[in-house]
Amino acid sequence: MAMRHSAAKKSPARNSARSGSAARSSASPKAESASRLIDARIRELPDWRGRMLGRLRALVKEADPEVTEEWKWSTPVWSHDGIICTGEVYRSHVKMTFARGAALEDPAHLFNSSLGGNVRRAIDFREGEKLDEAALKTLLRAAVALNKAAAARS
Repeated sequence: MAMRHSAAKKSPARNSARSGSAARSSASPKAESASRLIDARIRELPDWRGRMLGRLRALVKEADPEVTEEWKWSTPVWSHDGIICTGEVYRSHVKMTFARGAALEDPAHLFNSSLGGNVRRAIDFREGEKLDEAALKTLLRAAVALNKAAAARS
């Protein structure tokens, strides 16, 4: 199901929480810190946006169990051989921006934001919209494959 919406510019909700849940023992200290910050970000959003960000995070991890969580620009970032996507939270939507989205096939027409650029593409998720989890995981896997291919050429 395609989601089409105009991308109204709104300032992102700020992250003031800097503490989080127990660290993951298998991750590096930097990754553990990022994971804690993402945990805190999800917890500080008690409405649908926190649940959506948590679900998007879970889907990223399901699509790529080797994903690295990072915290950049006060935003969750998921990487594998380069940035896959970010998870930005705004007042009216949660945005997942794919770093190299313009190079990805999108047969399910998930991209509905940042369509005019030459590099990035994004998906704005709004309250009450149905999430096409299978199509999103396919898109995430394609982004990982694109990053791996670029890393192999380097």
